[in-house]
Amino acid sequence: MRVLGKGMLAGLGLMLASSTSVLAQELTILWAEWDPANYLQELVNEYPGAKVTVETVPWPDFQTKAFTEFNAQGSAYDLVVGDSQWLGAGSTQGHYVDLTDFVAQHNLTTAMAPATMKYYSEYPGGSGKYWAVPLEGDALGWAYRKDWFENPDEMAAFKAKYGYDLAVPQTWQQLLDIAEFFTRPDKNMYGAAIYTMNAGDAIVMGVENSVFAYGGSFGDYATYKVTGELNSEKSVKALEDYRKLFTYNPPGWGNAFFVETNTAFAQGQAAMAMNYFAFFPSLINEATNPYAKSTGFFANPKGPNGDDFAALGGQGISIVSYSQNQDEAKKFLEWFILPETQKRWAELGGYTCDAKLLESPEFRNATPYNEAFYQTMFKVRDFWALPEYAELLTEAADTFYPYVVDGKGTAKETLDKLAATWVDTLKSAGYAAE
Repeated sequence: MRVLGKGMLAGLGLMLASSTSVLAQELTILWAEWDPANYLQELVNEYPGAKVTVETVPWPDFQTKAFTEFNAQGSAYDLVVGDSQWLGAGSTQGHYVDLTDFVAQHNLTTAMAPATMKYYSEYPGGSGKYWAVPLEGDALGWAYRKDWFENPDEMAAFKAKYGYDLAVPQTWQQLLDIAEFFTRPDKNMYGAAIYTMNAGDAIVMGVENSVFAYGGSFGDYATYKVTGELNSEKSVKALEDYRKLFTYNPPGWGNAFFVETNTAFAQGQAAMAMNYFAFFPSLINEATNPYAKSTGFFANPKGPNGDDFAALGGQGISIVSYSQNQDEAKKFLEWFILPETQKRWAELGGYTCDAKLLESPEFRNATPYNEAFYQTMFKVRDFWALPEYAELLTEAADTFYPYVVDGKGTAKETLDKLAATWVDTLKSAGYAAE
């Protein structure tokens, strides 16, 4: 795809407007209430084809709001920026418009980062059927205190204890060593701040970050095989180390998600903080992080066997099948995927999924965290995207939490229990799970 100049982009806008019978047509996009939705509103204010409004709902109510409208076959929303896990329900229950031809027409499988098409757009996996256009790329990464890591005294003490140089961790073992080293309760210093909340996808995303990095799996999404996958030796070791990492977190750390990890970091408590990249902008702002100038970022480290993966966040944008403005919605998507629009999206603060833009030096050097984001978006894996994903997610959180936070049982017992639960849930839903 070639970059269009401003004049050509404006010309395209005029063609879009003139090709529709209602020039003042309006589109409404539903998304969750957070900064990227504000960036999207800024972007769509520049769309020449119609007035576009981004309606937001607080995260805890977002899914309920969306699916209540879908199930009522309501036309209040023309497009929705839905989580990747919504693809199963959105497609099989008739809520999303099939965008397979649109994807082929615009070569999106090569224009967008491969993982974003696989996890934000395609369902079932490997089917070649697409229901969304990647919009907000996101994944779990890490922030760290550069001043702590680069302090000569700390560097000397670390090397004396562990036998290698203190630096950005390249492996999870190094991450664990660093977290242990900086954990000093008497000084209100702790090695890390990670996800633990037993609500939504918090603790599950955190565990995914270690399981995927260790070469483990949450199951074979194509064959529905869970036993031997979820509770493999690699997954067990990953869960053990996630529990170990939890012991290097601030006290009372049993209900932490993206707000808490950033807060602990900004209050000077943590050497490293796990978070979605979408929440890192506040950490380079001195108004919200006194240590902004001393904050660095890195991608999820490799596991003990050299596996190199991270947990995916982010969303794609889909056309709601009950919308009365589907033609205009498709024209909007045509505008959104233009390289020039994607570049503008990135400038405003959105996380583009455009492969060429992600790889460009201009993007990778634009912020202190863009390089880590670029590295991460080509090595992500995701959770189940089945219509039953919410039940699977709740079962996982309820099973992980007692072990990770309360230390109950063993990692093997925890994963064996979850594997049996998931097999029952999947079989009850009609899948040939084992």
